[in-house]
Amino acid sequence: MLKSIILSLSFFFSSLLSANDSAANLEHFAQKYFDLWTATQLPDSTPKDIDKYLDLLAQNVGHQHLPYDKDDSRNTDGKKNMKKGMLYYLGAHTEYSATLTSITLGHNVVVIKYDTVSKGFHPQLKKEVSFSFDTTEVLEIENGKVSVIRKYSE
Repeated sequence: MLKSIILSLSFFFSSLLSANDSAANLEHFAQKYFDLWTATQLPDSTPKDIDKYLDLLAQNVGHQHLPYDKDDSRNTDGKKNMKKGMLYYLGAHTEYSATLTSITLGHNVVVIKYDTVSKGFHPQLKKEVSFSFDTTEVLEIENGKVSVIRKYSE
């Protein structure tokens, strides 16, 4: 009987430790995601910075950026399409800073909140623009990769 109790308690505590490890891994993943995303926005960003960021994403990643992009559907070209869009805007910022304000963890979800200030030349509008946003990104994680990104900015 004592062996059964000890075995049960061992299993219980190892489950708790495993859950804490998982939370620590998600926290580390969220910080890495934020750092790599920020690197893609800096004035001296390169295509390699974009590739490092994209390494965190599933091939069929869905991306929604309200109010600009309302569809978060996943498709086989998700990562390829994101790269194309990111390369289009690469180097557009003359100034960029981001401050991480919080990370919230869920079962397979990470919520990252950060403040950004940017200035640059918008390639589509052909004029200088400056922005200051409070941004929330909700990341769905699947098999260690971001499968869906929902980005909200104020």
